[in-house]
Amino acid sequence: MTPSLTDLYDARVAQGDIHPDAAQRAVLPALQARRAYLEQPPKKGLLGGLLRKPAEGPKGLYLWGGVGRGKSMLMDLFHEAADLPEKRRVHFHAFMQEIHAGMHEARKKGVDDALAPVAARVARQVRLLAFDEMQITDITDAMIVGRLFEMLMEAGVIIVTTSNRPPEDLYKDGLNRTLFVPFIDLLRAQMEVIELKSETDYRQHRLTGAQVYFHPADAGARTAIDGLWTELTGGDKGEPLFLSVQGRDVDLPWHHNGVARAGFWDLCGRPLGPADYLAIAAAVRVLILEEIPLLSASNYNEAKRFVTLIDALYEGKVRLIASAAEQPERLYIEGAGSFEFERTASRLREMQASDWGAEAR
Repeated sequence: MTPSLTDLYDARVAQGDIHPDAAQRAVLPALQARRAYLEQPPKKGLLGGLLRKPAEGPKGLYLWGGVGRGKSMLMDLFHEAADLPEKRRVHFHAFMQEIHAGMHEARKKGVDDALAPVAARVARQVRLLAFDEMQITDITDAMIVGRLFEMLMEAGVIIVTTSNRPPEDLYKDGLNRTLFVPFIDLLRAQMEVIELKSETDYRQHRLTGAQVYFHPADAGARTAIDGLWTELTGGDKGEPLFLSVQGRDVDLPWHHNGVARAGFWDLCGRPLGPADYLAIAAAVRVLILEEIPLLSASNYNEAKRFVTLIDALYEGKVRLIASAAEQPERLYIEGAGSFEFERTASRLREMQASDWGAEAR
C-alpha cells in the first residue's frame, strides 16, 4: 500500500529530519486528497489538454502563513510523492517570466490573444502546477495572472501554491489594484485557502545563535556560508531566479525556497535602483551576500547601491547573511558618503541579531 503524506511526514519526524508540528500535520489531508485525485489516469477529450477535465475534481490549494512555518517543506513532500509525470514545481516569479516570454513569441505570430496559446501549452504539459512563494509585485503580472489561472483551471490543471500572504493581501497597494480584485475572488472561489498557523518560524530557528556576518571574506567565511546554505536549503544547489521589474530582468544567481545567494558585484556592480532592490526584498526571505569589499570614492556608485540594497532588506525584514572585507563600521571609513554610511553600518549590526526578521509578514 502506498504510504500517505501523513505516513511520509511521520517517518521524517521519526528519523529526526523534521520537528513534529501539529499545524503542519493538519494540512496533509488536504494535500493527500489532491494527490489521490491526480494519481488517477486523466480523462482526455478530443482536443487533448484543454478538454481533459473530469466532471468532478478538487479545487486547487492556496497555503499561506508566516515566513519559515514549513510551507515549502510541505509543498516539496507533496510534489515528490505525487506519482504522475505531468507535474511541475516552480517558483512563481520564474513561471511568470516564462509566461511573458511565451506571450512575446505569440505576438510575433500575430495572434489576437497572446495568452491563450501559452496557457494551452502549459495545460498540455502538466496536470499539477505547484508554485512556491506566490506574490504579485509587478503590474504586468497583475494584469494577466487572473486570466491565466482561469484558463489553467478550466483545462483541469490543479494549482497548489504557497504564499506569505492571504489572497486579500496580494498586490496590496499596487497600481490599478481594483483591476486585480476579480483575481482574488477567483482564488477564493476556485481554490481552498488554508492558513498554516504554526507558531514556530523554523527558518529563523535554524539561524538562532548562528554567526551571520563574516569578515574577512576568506575561505573560512566561504566554508561557513556554504554550511548555512546547505542547512537552509536542505542541500539543494539552487537555480537562478529572474524578477521582472519595470520591463527589465533582475536576476539572483542562486535561489531555493525563498533563500537567495549572490555576490556583491552581482547586485551592486550593475546599474540597479530602488525598485530592483525592493523587488528582491519582496521575493526572498533570506539573502546571502558574499564578498562585500572595502568601500570608498573609488567605488562610490557601487557603495550607493549597497546602501540602497541594505535599506530595502532592512525595511522588508529580510534575513541577511554576509561576508565582507571588514566589520560594518570599517567598511566605508573615508571619502564622500562615509558619514552617511554610519546608518548602514548600524543597520548591518542590527540585522545580525538572532531574532532579526522574526516579526516579518
